[in-house]
Amino acid sequence: MLLVTAGQMQAMDRKTIDSFGLPGLLLMENAGRGAFDFLLETFSAPVPGKVAVIAGRGNNGGDGFVIARYLMEKKIRVNIFLMSSKDRVTGDAAANMKLAETLCNCHSGCSIIEVPDADALEACRPQIFHSDLIVDALLGTGLNSDVRGFFKTAIQWMNESRAPVFSVDIPSGLNADTGRPMGIAVKADATATFAFAKSGHVLYPGNTYTGRLKIIDIGIPDFIAEQENIKFSMIEKHDIASMFRPRRFQDHKGSFGHVLVVAGSTGKTGAAALCANAAMRCGAGLVTLGAAKSINSTLEPMVMEPMTCPLPEDEKGFLAEHSFKTIEKIAQGKQVIAIGPGIGTQPGTKKLVEKIVTDSNIPMVIDADAINCIAGNTSVLDRKKAPAVLTPHPGEMARLCSVTTEMVQDDRPGIASQFAKDHNVIVVLKGARTIISFPDGACHICPTGNPGMASGGMGDVLTGMIAAFHAQGFSLENASLAAVYIHGLAADILSHETGAFGFIANDLVSIIPQTIHKHLK
Repeated sequence: MLLVTAGQMQAMDRKTIDSFGLPGLLLMENAGRGAFDFLLETFSAPVPGKVAVIAGRGNNGGDGFVIARYLMEKKIRVNIFLMSSKDRVTGDAAANMKLAETLCNCHSGCSIIEVPDADALEACRPQIFHSDLIVDALLGTGLNSDVRGFFKTAIQWMNESRAPVFSVDIPSGLNADTGRPMGIAVKADATATFAFAKSGHVLYPGNTYTGRLKIIDIGIPDFIAEQENIKFSMIEKHDIASMFRPRRFQDHKGSFGHVLVVAGSTGKTGAAALCANAAMRCGAGLVTLGAAKSINSTLEPMVMEPMTCPLPEDEKGFLAEHSFKTIEKIAQGKQVIAIGPGIGTQPGTKKLVEKIVTDSNIPMVIDADAINCIAGNTSVLDRKKAPAVLTPHPGEMARLCSVTTEMVQDDRPGIASQFAKDHNVIVVLKGARTIISFPDGACHICPTGNPGMASGGMGDVLTGMIAAFHAQGFSLENASLAAVYIHGLAADILSHETGAFGFIANDLVSIIPQTIHKHLK
């Protein structure tokens, strides 16, 4: 599903009106009628008796006037609370206000109430709070500053009301690009948006404000959308399902690639085992786990199917730069290296990670401690010989970019995309609504996953999954998309079956095959 910014949407609206010649009044009519149909579909049982439309004086309010007209034609009582004086409404919104006003005069119990200030809003409190449904048509996607004054009060009242809230285009107060509330935002039960979903609808926390989302076709031609070169999207199930092909009868373990995992250290053997076992569960034909020789005997009982390879160590239980020669040798014939889970950040280990990044000739999935090893020296990524995927959580991303975690969380797509372009890598920025950014600027949001994943080892599993899919022939881009989506989907299944408390990374590993088999059809 393609996602657009507020600026892209405004540009498409303008081109459709000015260049293509479709009147803005018709676009508004299409938007309002489509939103009305979705409103009835969502709240049809029972049909609301009294509806309050909280309308701004711009085009968002104009859409609200159209919805109000159709509600009145259904004999539903509608009060339109115009958060302005009528004489300040202009353009297409004014035309629809006049039409709505005409219908109000024909239908008892319907009215347009001017609310130009806080005192006028206070006088409307009883009517708003006694409504059966609230239509939020106050602020649109062009909002670029915090909501203040009596507009803020109106949003507070919508959130405090017991009535369901239906938002027009975007919940008022929500940033259309980042999904962040601009001081405050409406918590909608459902949102009708127009032409395309906005990134703020699906990014966290915007997804928790949007409610049920439906995209309304308002008539913008495809060729105008194509001119915007939209590079932001949300992964959908059919995108991932189409990547999988049935296995041939004559296939064997050599048909599905060989993953090399370089991971683990004293006290962190579990991370290495989870990564290797996840790679096997994702269908890799062979997996070899390389770890410091003094922990190899600990790891062997934890990985029944993956092979193990004891590696030369420096400090007991930790790899160092001189381990590279052995790693380089065992990497021959492998399709991918997964490096980092539990590997530690000792000085010698940092040098090894940098050596692997700069000298490896096969693609890499770089995770966890390996990310921390290069965080102070990201220029090593610019000297790499092979493609790479990095899978940081927000704290690791902050260290990579020398910014705060808060800065990362405030602009997850922007931070991830810029790093991916700057260093020609794929970035999988983990967290609520994981971001997958490609070097060409394409950016994808994953809709799967839940808070039950907030436990140790989940990231190690994801690293093994990406590596396994690439070993089987997926491009690194598709391997990243498939792994992130299935990783979250498996967690959603666990959350549904056991609740979001207490399932662990190993539980997720065990259901990867059935997740792919049963839930990607």
